[in-house]
Amino acid sequence: MPKTAFLRPRRTDVDDPMVSLDGLLRDWLPRQRWFAGKDRPVTDLTLLSMTELFPGCLHLLVQAAHAPVPAPGGGAPAGDCYQLLLGVRQHLSPRLGRALIGRPEQGPFAGMTVYDALHDPRSAQLLLERLRHPGSAGPLRFECDPSVSVPAGLPPRLLEAEQSNSSLVYGDEFILKLFRRIQPGVNPDLEVPGALAGQGCRRVPAPVAWFCTGHPQEATLGVLQPYLRDASDGWTLALRALATGDDFTAQAHELGQATAEVHLALASAFPAGTHGESGRTAEAMTERLDSAAHCVPALKPFVPGLRAAFGALATCDAGPAAQRIHGDLHLGQVLRAGREWFVIDFEGEPSKPLAERRSAHSPVRDIAGMLRSFDYAARQRRPWRPEWARRCREAFCAGYASRAGWDPRKKHGLLRAYETDRAVYEVLYEARHRPDWLPVPMAAIERLAVRGD
Repeated sequence: MPKTAFLRPRRTDVDDPMVSLDGLLRDWLPRQRWFAGKDRPVTDLTLLSMTELFPGCLHLLVQAAHAPVPAPGGGAPAGDCYQLLLGVRQHLSPRLGRALIGRPEQGPFAGMTVYDALHDPRSAQLLLERLRHPGSAGPLRFECDPSVSVPAGLPPRLLEAEQSNSSLVYGDEFILKLFRRIQPGVNPDLEVPGALAGQGCRRVPAPVAWFCTGHPQEATLGVLQPYLRDASDGWTLALRALATGDDFTAQAHELGQATAEVHLALASAFPAGTHGESGRTAEAMTERLDSAAHCVPALKPFVPGLRAAFGALATCDAGPAAQRIHGDLHLGQVLRAGREWFVIDFEGEPSKPLAERRSAHSPVRDIAGMLRSFDYAARQRRPWRPEWARRCREAFCAGYASRAGWDPRKKHGLLRAYETDRAVYEVLYEARHRPDWLPVPMAAIERLAVRGD
């Protein structure tokens, strides 16, 4: 087999890898957490590129096509590009049983065993070696920060809790995030931490190494960063405080300060601020509301009140200038190590186009995301704790104001609109993926639509 091949499937060609892989991947892909098209059957698979990283391990970019789903404002995307690392060997050891994808009966891999190579410690270690030594493998480019030394032989372990990506931890010293859904362009999770490191911002772990592809288009594939081994994420800490009856306001205040510091560093690293976007912002929010109400009938009675929240953007204080932001900020995207908060995962919402995730937005969007996260945490145990959430929201905003120089609580109309937009997104997400959680955002929808709090 050649080192690198860029193939499109010819179903009658016995040398075409997709003759071996097509049926296996159609069954395996929809069962993965990071596969976005679970509710839409795969209609076709196209091999965009294939590179032999090292003997027995193949790097693939595969386009999964779906039948379009009609919806107001246009159907869902017809498909996505996914990054796969596949192991191919004669026999699979019992310890890799969970990684099994299948055993092709035809094509070039007939009689072999195909599996997810990220579960294989040998493949994971060889991938780290690629990152330690910059260079190329076909269209793949491996690069690193020459000022940081990454030791050889760090034992890998695959994290099980990932949702939209896959991550490998090496020796509790570094973490490699591999992006599963690939879009052309620089991924913000490489671009933003690198830029913030240049600003001297210590709240975000800086990239140590990364790899990209130049085929079929330029795209970021993975980023290696320092691993905060003794850190706990904000969601876990908040639930622990709720379970033990401990106060969380001091931590929320410090988290508000950390968020403001990151926003200030982002504004310096990506100077692009503008005002006067309220009309277009309100229109986009309204379109998202109408689309969500079409999919989730429970939203429909609240649509008039929610539209009023968006309409108020035309007359309320414009607030701070648009700038680069986190884009998907919540308690699960922050880590506390010692007495310090760190912000991670600048990828934004993976379902959004990359250009949108890299564009400027109001920092109030991030603030609204965190406020909604406090509400989510307060509703994880009965009896619900709305007062706990209210105190955390107040403390977070107060901490933010102490660093940013402006108070989110004094931008009531702006904050209400962004929090409403976030709650609408949550309703659609929960209806599709976790129906049992739907009452959590619906409670916020009722509050925001009826009372406008």
